[in-house]
Amino acid sequence: MSIFRSIVFSAALAGVITGAAITGAQMVGTIPLIQKSEVYERKAEAPAAVAPTAAAQPAHTHDHGAAAHSHEAEWEPAEGLQRNAFTTGANILTAIGFALLLAGIFALRGRAVGWREGLFWGLGGFVVFTAAPGLGLPPELPGMPVADLTLRQTWWIGTACATAAGLGLLVFRKASWAAILGLGLIILPHLIGAPLAPAGHTDVPEALSHSFVVAAVLTSLLFWALLGVLTSIAFQRISRT
Repeated sequence: MSIFRSIVFSAALAGVITGAAITGAQMVGTIPLIQKSEVYERKAEAPAAVAPTAAAQPAHTHDHGAAAHSHEAEWEPAEGLQRNAFTTGANILTAIGFALLLAGIFALRGRAVGWREGLFWGLGGFVVFTAAPGLGLPPELPGMPVADLTLRQTWWIGTACATAAGLGLLVFRKASWAAILGLGLIILPHLIGAPLAPAGHTDVPEALSHSFVVAAVLTSLLFWALLGVLTSIAFQRISRT
């Protein structure tokens, strides 16, 4: 029970601090770029939002319920405080979830884990969950053509699992077969290839997309480095008490 308490408390503490810090970084880096991209997205969607034609009027008059349903706008947080609050909450929950994973690993290590080793594990998380999947599926802005969601999710999960297994073999197995198998697992998803986005026009400038990829990757690097260090420090101190 004491180990479980240490895992939960250290993950919650590290997650709250990391999530709040990353929200601040996003306010400076990625969020302004997303807001700029949304302007282009709305411009591209504007021609589709036209008034019903005369030919469509009879169907509209015969089915008021369906028409009302079709014109309902999907709910989204309002700009400003509400959107920032939802972003902060999502970041904190994400950070707590990954911190639980890190704290569980630290508990299985069966010894004290210093901040340097915590940083090492955090950078490993960055490679597994950001760098490796990002080689095939880089971060994308609103308004850009993307591949099928199910295909993207399947490839992303497979890449993360294969990369994690490959890194584990390279780091914890000092044998030639483990090195070969580990490298093979890391390379395999990229040999298969990520699902390709359909050909289509986008009004989002290429420079804006490039800036977003750089900002998103750097933010993720900060997220994982900070989470690894804070989780290791929190777990070490809480487990002592």
